[in-house]
Amino acid sequence: MLYLLDLAGVFVFALSGALMGVRKRLDVVGMGVLAGMTSLGGGLVRDLILNVRPAAFQSTGYVLVPLAATVIVFFFHPHVARVMPAILVLDAAGLGLFCAVGTQKAMEYGLSPLHAVLCGVLTAVGGGMIRDVLAGEIPTLLYDRQLYAVPALVGSALMAGLHLYGVTGWQATLAAALLAFGLRITAMRRKWRAPLARGLTE
Repeated sequence: MLYLLDLAGVFVFALSGALMGVRKRLDVVGMGVLAGMTSLGGGLVRDLILNVRPAAFQSTGYVLVPLAATVIVFFFHPHVARVMPAILVLDAAGLGLFCAVGTQKAMEYGLSPLHAVLCGVLTAVGGGMIRDVLAGEIPTLLYDRQLYAVPALVGSALMAGLHLYGVTGWQATLAAALLAFGLRITAMRRKWRAPLARGLTE
């Protein structure tokens, strides 16, 4: 079940990467690269930090799913763009799942809680950073005005805390993922924003 949920998160992130390729008027190869980096980049960097074989290279699903998302966007991008509100909800779910799984894996490999939290956030937002850099955009993480990284940080912190108290398995993953998901959805609906430096206005 966790594997299928992970692939679902990969699919949603890949859709956003491929759509970025459409907006940048890239060809299908460029769309595929952005889809793959958006959906898998954070996990790849995390696993390299942990010095383990990346999960993306342990199953063909992690290759086929971004390719499928690229094909869908290539042929049906106007329709995909129209259902973006629903995709953003799924994106929030993927964010929650990725931050929880990333933190858990880092803790299992012996990282301190603080470093595990950083790995969890990196898993959740790292792919988006790579996508933005490749597309010539300022990474959204650097101006987190829609509270994207903050929910991942809160979810990762809960995951690390639960692990310290011996709460592991799907229950901990679900709790951390739901917290990050709920915070992200609430931020979107209430238009919460991260604060600017003192004295600056919108």
